Amino acid sequence: MAGNLTRDEARERARLLTVESYTVDLDLTTGAERFASTTVVRFDSAETGASTFIDLHGAVVREVTLNGKALDPSSYDAEKGRVPLPDLAAQNELRVVADCEYSRSGEGLHRFVDPVDGGVYLYSQFETADAHRMFTCFDQPDLKATFELTVKAPEDWQVVTNEPPKTTGGSGGSSPQNDAESAEGGTWHFLPTPQISTYITALIAGPYHVVRDEYRREDGTVIPLGVYCRASLSEFLDAPAIVDVTRQGFDYFEKVFGRPYPFTKYDQLFVPEFNAGAMENAGAVTFLEDYVFRSRVTDAAYERRAETILHEMAHMWFGDLVTMRWWDDLWLNESFATYMSVLCQAEATKWKGSWTTFANLEKAWAYRQDQLPSTHPISADIPDIRAVEVNFDGITYAKGASVLKQLVAYVGLDNFLEGVRRYFDRHAWGNTVLTDLLGALEETSGRDLASWSKEWLETAGVNTMRPEYEVDGDGNFTSFTVLQEAKPDYPTLRSHRLAIGLYDLTGEGLVRRERVELDVVGARTEVPQLVGRKRPDLVLINDDDLTFAKIRLDEHSLKTLIEHIGDIKESLPRALCWSAAWDMTRDAEMATRDYVRLVTKGIRGVTDISVTQTLLRQARTAVQQYADPAWRKEGLALLADTLADLAREAEPGSDLQLAYTQAFAASAVSDEHLAFVQGLLDGSQTLVGLTVDTDLRWTLLRRLVVTGRAGEAEIDAEHERDRTAAGERHAAACKAAIPTAEAKEAAWERIVSGELPNAVYRSTLGGFVEPDQAELLVPYVDRYFAEVGRVWKEWTSDMSQTFAEVAYPFLVIDQSTIDRTDAYIAEQDPPAALRRLLSEGRDGVARALRARAKDAASA
Repeated sequence: MAGNLTRDEARERARLLTVESYTVDLDLTTGAERFASTTVVRFDSAETGASTFIDLHGAVVREVTLNGKALDPSSYDAEKGRVPLPDLAAQNELRVVADCEYSRSGEGLHRFVDPVDGGVYLYSQFETADAHRMFTCFDQPDLKATFELTVKAPEDWQVVTNEPPKTTGGSGGSSPQNDAESAEGGTWHFLPTPQISTYITALIAGPYHVVRDEYRREDGTVIPLGVYCRASLSEFLDAPAIVDVTRQGFDYFEKVFGRPYPFTKYDQLFVPEFNAGAMENAGAVTFLEDYVFRSRVTDAAYERRAETILHEMAHMWFGDLVTMRWWDDLWLNESFATYMSVLCQAEATKWKGSWTTFANLEKAWAYRQDQLPSTHPISADIPDIRAVEVNFDGITYAKGASVLKQLVAYVGLDNFLEGVRRYFDRHAWGNTVLTDLLGALEETSGRDLASWSKEWLETAGVNTMRPEYEVDGDGNFTSFTVLQEAKPDYPTLRSHRLAIGLYDLTGEGLVRRERVELDVVGARTEVPQLVGRKRPDLVLINDDDLTFAKIRLDEHSLKTLIEHIGDIKESLPRALCWSAAWDMTRDAEMATRDYVRLVTKGIRGVTDISVTQTLLRQARTAVQQYADPAWRKEGLALLADTLADLAREAEPGSDLQLAYTQAFAASAVSDEHLAFVQGLLDGSQTLVGLTVDTDLRWTLLRRLVVTGRAGEAEIDAEHERDRTAAGERHAAACKAAIPTAEAKEAAWERIVSGELPNAVYRSTLGGFVEPDQAELLVPYVDRYFAEVGRVWKEWTSDMSQTFAEVAYPFLVIDQSTIDRTDAYIAEQDPPAALRRLLSEGRDGVARALRARAKDAASA
């Protein structure tokens, strides 16, 4: 956004104003750079004669009329993105006529031209505060209003907003030929929305392909459904699978939330160059179009897409119907949707093991984020918009959802859902704070949640749990204690509800014999229930993953794990053990080479495809960043040898075969390995059942490029085969990954120019920071620090944040990188949000140095 709205400013506007309605007229036929935007806002003021401001970004303001009086358009402050509003009446009507800019950064109203057919596609993205890039508004979540849009656009376009066109029985996005009221001149006039926040309003327009369907309740009432994508992707749109998950979500959420879906229709639109996974616009959810799978993917990708669909659907109630007052409670908005989406997957879809995926992905993300120097309480202090935009992190989403899972274990699922229903009933169409939800949960559970909130939501850092026990001569426990630890900087010892699992080696594998569930409080918690029990082969603290805590294994259990991790038959405890090993590696408690050997030895026992792909990514990261550089080539060879064997042995056409092949290609280093990669690409080598489709071809080619076996000519030839938006991104990434100083220089100049559209920019950055080319990145340490301040000041929020994070020299793992970061922070005193990102990058380098030292010592 242009300005940076503060919480204090938002509170003052909310105290002063009550907003009734917006009437917005947009003309999308005025050219490729700008569109016409006319807004009429009706609002009340608690004080006559008071002054305030309204938000508008990047506009040419032509007229401003307040209560019939023309105001000077030059009073618009373009730098802050504000139009001053003096001398308010009790009831006010404001009309602003402006020309607004299309975006190429994925913020505001984004414009994309399809390289396949030249089609022009638009979509909006307004969270956190970018609605005022498209129309004039009080852009904060607690000034809800109704929104009524009229849109002029080419007649062959689909146009979609939060509500259907203003006709009977419309399902949204109707073409003007089917809309009697708006047939003239390609103009769509939409029904007004209910009272909603600015950030969940939406506009999507262009020659989108659409598949229409419906969700029919038992009582016969219907929710119209639409699934959209670009016309050139229509052959790949698996709308029936998307609709199936959507119906399962509606069945589940309407039942457990105790009230029907709150909007008129439900469109899901897969849009180009999207910066996030999805966005919960009311009744018009936008998704990253990578979820339209144009090549073969594993079931892990379908599971992830389903989780995203259900996450956004949960927001229709929690976030859209009832909305946080300010972004301090962003965590609750996102954590709730994440928790409910996984719960729905486990209980209402085919992905019954979704809590395993949650433990493997979300919680790993949360543990990583919570150990950074920028860690913060779940309930964070958000003084302004720039602060919240770097707060879409692993604590906001994943730790928060993990803590909600702990809360559910504490109060009981039935009590939790009953409390949520009361919360919706009391606050529908309004704004709330955290205590509104906690109060309802206290009523239904009888639990006092004040201390729980203080422990879990108002403190930062993650606890570590260890078992401590003694056994007698017969191998029976004579004592058993759970030890809880905390880092000195974040010393809180929390109350945990957790389970302890005892696992024995049997002919059927490593199987749980017994489970004890208890409350763990303080530094030491005795477990008398286990005294007298025979010591198992594996003691697993936090079995069933009830709490949020790092776990450690006793020496006896660790030995069992090293030899038999692949023999654990249940997916969740196996994932928890893998997670513990990875965490120990990142904390320099386990040598990197030991972790990599554990993966290569135990991966055959992993049948869950999501866990398999995560482990393979982690093992590769371990070799490239955490291993002693002297062992790196050997480590990659070990991985590649293992994966080549696994790919050949895997069931033809299976997900595991594809996952092994993709991971092999990313690890190949020897002449033999690279010849096999080349053979798969040119067809001289085959694996029975493996189709080398478009995306796999790019994966294979990229490895050849990274290792110097292919170059610009081969990239251009592949791009010619794939003249699509995805092909353009792949080609950009490959060219940035060419292992020459000249290629890095050319990529860097493209990156810092600020001229690349957001998707190509991200791909170019991704190729530039190729992990196997750290030595080529050394000259860019100083160049990064020379640019980052300018980029942060001049570029849009998302683009500058991406540069600060991804271009940071995290692969130059050397003390000099840490020293250079410290010097920049000391000398330049960067804004708090940028300082945070720099400190996170610095921490990654320091962690890698510690892990490398541990690994070198183990040799």
